[in-house]
Order: sequence, then structure tokens, then C-alpha cells
Amino acid sequence: MPSVDQLEAFVYAVKQGSFSAAARKLGKAQSAISNAINNLEIESGVELFDRSSRNPVLTPHGEALLKSAHAVLRSHRDFVAHAGSLNSGAETALTMAIEQSVSTAQVLPLLIEFEKRFPHIEFELLDSGPNDVAELIRQGRADIGLMMEQEHYPQGFMFRGIGHARVIPVCSAEHPLARLGPVSHGDLRGYRQLVTRSLNLADDSHIQQILSPKVWYAESPHAAVELVGAGLGWSLLHEAVVTDELARGKLVKLELAYQQVAALQGVDVVWTEKRALGQGGQWLLEQLFKLNISQG
Repeated sequence: MPSVDQLEAFVYAVKQGSFSAAARKLGKAQSAISNAINNLEIESGVELFDRSSRNPVLTPHGEALLKSAHAVLRSHRDFVAHAGSLNSGAETALTMAIEQSVSTAQVLPLLIEFEKRFPHIEFELLDSGPNDVAELIRQGRADIGLMMEQEHYPQGFMFRGIGHARVIPVCSAEHPLARLGPVSHGDLRGYRQLVTRSLNLADDSHIQQILSPKVWYAESPHAAVELVGAGLGWSLLHEAVVTDELARGKLVKLELAYQQVAALQGVDVVWTEKRALGQGGQWLLEQLFKLNISQG
């Protein structure tokens, strides 16, 4: 089987244009390059260079095998880099869960930089419903989470606030509430409310959102937007989720007669002390702490 040194000599001889130039580039004697290429030709049974002229020229067989040589060397470099990454304390995989109501616009640049710094870490991004991020971390399904703040987190959880999101009441442009002007509690109670809630039925944090005796539930805020757009009720949703539909005129923001300032909900980064983060996870966590998310 060809060695890395033989393939490297072959590739550099082509790239530099001669055996002597390849030797200078690699810091080796010209005889070492010539011997490596001769041995590669013997082992492969293929003549790689035509040596009839002053400088060796690739044969058709050599041309055909050059891409394979490059591929093997890339794989070797990747293996060495991956091993070095593991030795430095970087984990092999990292999972991040982001609640669907949280905009990822400010997170994406961090993930681009993460990929550059830790190319050998397998990364998974989970798109989670309301309050499901904490449960995913508790189960060990996710390592780091970005979610709307909770009043209480499970034991062993760590969290840090990094911003806020605005919660606004919306309905379809064709809904009766859209024609009322400022709406009261009584007006809202007269129509069905669409409420997002966790898949975990033990989580009752959604109850504090409920104003109407008539309720439909949705696990995803995006599903709630669809239902609201179809005229099936009104909903309290994070502005980042409804921005596009408001701009299109499909949804309208309701003006509340009893509340002059929009409700704000904090955005938290969450993780657990029960699961140690490696070098990549620690870096990502520290970068998330520097964000100042302001949605709405």
C-alpha cells in the first residue's frame, strides 16, 4: 500500500514541476523524492512520469491517479487534525436546542465561527417547542439550550439571561377582533384563543397565558400562526414568529385597551452542571453569553 510520504512526493513533484523543486519544498534530499516516487510506481505497477525530457511529465496514468493521491492526503490530514482536536479536550459531538420562538439570526454567525474553529465536532441543532428545551437538556438529549425564560428550572440547571422578546396579541386581518380598535379583556374572552404549550403535559406554564374560556393548543408557534391566519382565533405570540405575516397583512397586531406597553419575556441560555462541556461547548457557551438579543 502506498505510504503518505510516497503520495506526498508524487503530489509535490507535480505541483512544483520537478523532483528537485519538490525536495526543496518538503525539506528533503532530491534522492529521497526520486526513491519515493520510484517505489510508488513499483508498488502500483503504473508509470507515473515520463522521464524522457529534462523535467518529468505526468503520464496519462499518472494524471488519472493524481486526484486519488490528493484525496488520500486530505483524508490523512483530516485524521491527524481530528486526533489533535480530541487530544485538546474537544468533544466529538455537540447538540444545541433552540426554542422556536427565539430568532436564530444572531446565533447563526456564532455557528459559522464554531464550524471554522471546531470542524471535527459533529453538531446537531434541535428546533424545540415551548418549554421543551429544558426537558431535552434534562434528558441529556441536548447540551446547550436557548429558550424563553422559565420561573423555575430543574435542579442542577444553570442559566443566564441574554436578552428579551416582545409578546404581542395577533389575529387574522379578517377576524372580528381586527375591526374593534383597542380591545378589552372582555373582547378577547369572547373569541377562541390559540395557545402554545409544551409536549410535556406535566408542564403547565402555558396556563398563565390563557385569557379566554375557549382554547385550542398548538405545540409549535408556527402552527399557531397558521391557525390564527386561517381565522380560527387570536393568540399571544412572540413578535419574531409573526413579523413576516404582519408585513404581508395576513395578520394584524391587536391594540390592547388595558395595556399600553408590550409584554416582554426574557431569553435564557441554559445548560446543566451534571454534564461537562468540552472545549467546543465551552467556547459556544461563552459566545452566547456575549449576545444581547432584542426581539421586537
